[in-house]
Amino acid sequence: MEAIDPAYGTAVLLLIAAGAVALLLFLIIKVKLHAFVSLVLVSAVTALVVGFPLADIPDVLMFGFADTIGSVALLVAFGVMLGRLLEITGGAQVLADTLIGRFGERRAPLALGVAALIFGFPIFFDAGLVVFLPIILTVARRFGGSLLLYALPAAGAFAAMHAIVPPHPGPVAAAEVLGADIGLTLLVGIPVAVVAWYVGVLLVSRFLGARIQVSLPDVVFGEVRDDRGRAAGDREGGGDGGDGDRAEGGTGDGDGDGGANERSGAARAIETGERLGERPPAFGTVLGLLLVPLVLISFDTVLSTLVTAGAIDEGEDWAEFLSLLGFTPVALLITVVVAILVLGRPRTSMGRVSDIVDGALGPICSIILITGAGGMFGGVLELSGIGTALSDSLSGLGMSLIVQAFVIATLLRVAQGSATVALTTASGLLAGSAAEAGLGDFQLTLLVMAIAAGATVLSHVNDSGFWLVSRFFGMDVKTTLKTWTVMETTLGLSVFLIALGLWVVA
Repeated sequence: MEAIDPAYGTAVLLLIAAGAVALLLFLIIKVKLHAFVSLVLVSAVTALVVGFPLADIPDVLMFGFADTIGSVALLVAFGVMLGRLLEITGGAQVLADTLIGRFGERRAPLALGVAALIFGFPIFFDAGLVVFLPIILTVARRFGGSLLLYALPAAGAFAAMHAIVPPHPGPVAAAEVLGADIGLTLLVGIPVAVVAWYVGVLLVSRFLGARIQVSLPDVVFGEVRDDRGRAAGDREGGGDGGDGDRAEGGTGDGDGDGGANERSGAARAIETGERLGERPPAFGTVLGLLLVPLVLISFDTVLSTLVTAGAIDEGEDWAEFLSLLGFTPVALLITVVVAILVLGRPRTSMGRVSDIVDGALGPICSIILITGAGGMFGGVLELSGIGTALSDSLSGLGMSLIVQAFVIATLLRVAQGSATVALTTASGLLAGSAAEAGLGDFQLTLLVMAIAAGATVLSHVNDSGFWLVSRFFGMDVKTTLKTWTVMETTLGLSVFLIALGLWVVA
């Protein structure tokens, strides 16, 4: 859908957006109304207030919801299936143990962050987060303390790479609009992202984790298990009671007299935290499994970048086939199938594997719906014309181009939630001024960094990513604002300050 012509001036639209955010926070935090209901309700009220024709409001609401949930539902579903298989077979524990063995216990957050930076090069933020979630939870379970100590370094690493470094679509689009060299943007973006991650994410996560306690959630992977695969309720009795025997017996001869016994036995085994197989998978097997989506998704992102840069002709059959394999939901689907064949099927029956992945899907309904509703709210603000109104008001700011880039991108990000929209809109606004200024390739690249920094800061309730992080890590809205929003802001500010420093000396 196209954005409507703004019915009000910029100041009024900003007041409406601020009022909508305040109402949403009031309903969720004070009234305790469910986040999904609150988001849909506030989205509908906002659509009415900003002046959409009544007949168009259903389409307006579905615009952001369908766009968000269409991708998030598949990513989260395949991601938790993969995570459950890694968790219940001991694969996540093997990978966590190996990482900690290499880096040491005190550097566990650093290990997670470095791994996420590497994996985050071709993988989008949401896909990377769902793949890494079982590893984050396993490490946090082993060492204790606030989940923030382990979750924020990894999630922040994916966010940094996604916002700043090609071949991710945001920086590629910004570089293309501004006329910056994509290769140089990549070479500059990687060290900027790493330094900004260390300062704005890792150090900040230590500060936040020491002051805010976030417990391990069980909404995604069920009840937390210890390193022997036992749930809390089974540890006291040592896991050798009647339920465990019945679970084992129910699956041992399921071929004989019906799938009902096999199904109930599998369900009991999952509930009691029984681990599949005598031994966990080898580290090489787990690493190879995680490299499958990394390699496949890189086909799509790298080839798209090469097409944009003109290195590959658009429409090449081989490139389109590889891009299809690298389409994130397809890549995760392939990974789940490989995980079933490599981790699940050698250890138990296919019926029980189906029960395991089916059990992973139930708890994520709330995550998917709330994230989709967050996209709905952001979509309403996007279509309201607030971006156009802000663009018209900010296009003539009398300040340095790099400062202007950061300010415009920040205001667009805060107003309508979408980092991609903020990136592309701010780039379009500044393209003419950048061309007139005759900037060199390096300065244009720094301009892309500044825009990406502004599009990163202040993630809040109109950003679907905010809700994804909130639900995945089991945090309420207030805690997410105090942690994720703060960390995204320090990350964006770190990127901007590095870019500004390089701009001054360039």
